[in-house]
Amino acid sequence: MADVARLAGVSAQTVSRVLNDHPYVAEETRARVVAAMLELGYRRNLTARALVTRRTDTIGVIAFDTGLYGPASTLFSLEQAARERGYHVHVATVPDLSEEGFVDAVERLRGHLVSGLVVLAPQRGAVRAMAGFPGDLPAVAVEGGAAPGLTSVVVDQVGGAVQATRHLLDLGHRRIAHVAGREDWIEADARLQGWQQAMADAGLPAGPVLPGDWSARSGHEAGLALLAAGVPVTGVFVANDHMALGLVRALAEAGVDVPGDVSVVGFDDIAEAGYLRPPLTTVRQDFAEVGRRCVDRLLHLVEGPDGSPPEDALVVPATLVVRASTASPAGEPPRP
Repeated sequence: MADVARLAGVSAQTVSRVLNDHPYVAEETRARVVAAMLELGYRRNLTARALVTRRTDTIGVIAFDTGLYGPASTLFSLEQAARERGYHVHVATVPDLSEEGFVDAVERLRGHLVSGLVVLAPQRGAVRAMAGFPGDLPAVAVEGGAAPGLTSVVVDQVGGAVQATRHLLDLGHRRIAHVAGREDWIEADARLQGWQQAMADAGLPAGPVLPGDWSARSGHEAGLALLAAGVPVTGVFVANDHMALGLVRALAEAGVDVPGDVSVVGFDDIAEAGYLRPPLTTVRQDFAEVGRRCVDRLLHLVEGPDGSPPEDALVVPATLVVRASTASPAGEPPRP
């Protein structure tokens, strides 16, 4: 910085102001400093800066499971949103749902002097593992649940499931089954709850619940089980699109037409949803908005004047996307 200051004919303090994008620097002075930096090949010493400020332009992310569509999409959106705000992302994965694994991940990220943490905690076990979360590190939980006192950003899973089920009800379906997500996942419970709520509001009994684990294979097995049980359903709300894909395959193999005989609604709106046969009606999660809101909340804690977390969880709406996998059941017109 001293070399840059001498070449530009300014003080070291002025160089520091230019580096930190201070508004009260004349444009001609700023241009002179930048030209001197380029001529000298100046690079900011981020390690030294971090040692002084005890923070870096880096956000730490703790992830318990990034192999599935939802967590992977959330992580990608977080990285995009952080980059737009001038921050980098450092990820630490936790191989199990133990508190020890979580604490180890926190300490690893602390070693990188991260400014704050985002925790992807879609499982109840992940939330339990966060019980000993340090109170001196700004943090936001996303995609499911949060430890007490930790602010969170979530998609309206219940509302999305209600929309999916009401869509089938509005088409005239009265016997609607559900293929559930993986046990211990907060989102799976929320989507189950939304389906039950919509059926109860319509004064109808909730149809059979078939277990799944988010995979297309488990959706296929659920379809075979539904066919073997001989339960007369005309609609199925599936807790994610990959299981819906497997379910539709099982129905097709048995000669059951979708949507002529059975209508199917998924959840997530994966990239392939519009290209399935038939194109899948589903509930879209706005992962880009989740990433933006999450980074905004975290940086409010990091950079805000008081650093106080908002009291309530920030809920991002889910949106129904209607395609060709749903129709009115034979002989029953849709509701007006």
